[in-house]
Amino acid sequence: MSELVMPNDTNPQGNLMGGNMLRWMDICCAICAGKHCARPVVTASVDNVAFKSAIKNGEVITLEANVTRAFNTSIEVYVEVFAATMQGTHPRRTHHAFFTFVALDRDNGSPVPVPELIPLTEVEHQRYAAALNRRELRLVLAGRLKPDEAGQLQELFRRPA
Repeated sequence: MSELVMPNDTNPQGNLMGGNMLRWMDICCAICAGKHCARPVVTASVDNVAFKSAIKNGEVITLEANVTRAFNTSIEVYVEVFAATMQGTHPRRTHHAFFTFVALDRDNGSPVPVPELIPLTEVEHQRYAAALNRRELRLVLAGRLKPDEAGQLQELFRRPA
């Protein structure tokens, strides 16, 4: 997905406002998640958005989203944002984040199971495996899982004897 940063998208310094970036990231990820499960989806969470560099008025941004893992009714999506001038010069990676969506039944809006994701590349396998840790952390931070029940996270912090 690509967007042109216009004056109404920027703050008084001429930089893209973070809220507009989050909106575009959410839309791109929702399209990706919706395509994966062929159902309507809603945003459930957004993990730590990293803002690496400012994006100026007149620059073009490209957002790339990929499903990293499908759970029971939720889908984790990783998004990266790249910016460059209109002519394609000065390209750089500016933002990235993980979004989680829940698939919904079209008729009653209740959560429904989603199709499994089968990772193919090495990067896909790495993100797929790490998704369990991210999911447990999200659930702990949301108060939906007790820290002592987060086995994946405990394993990460277990010190060798």
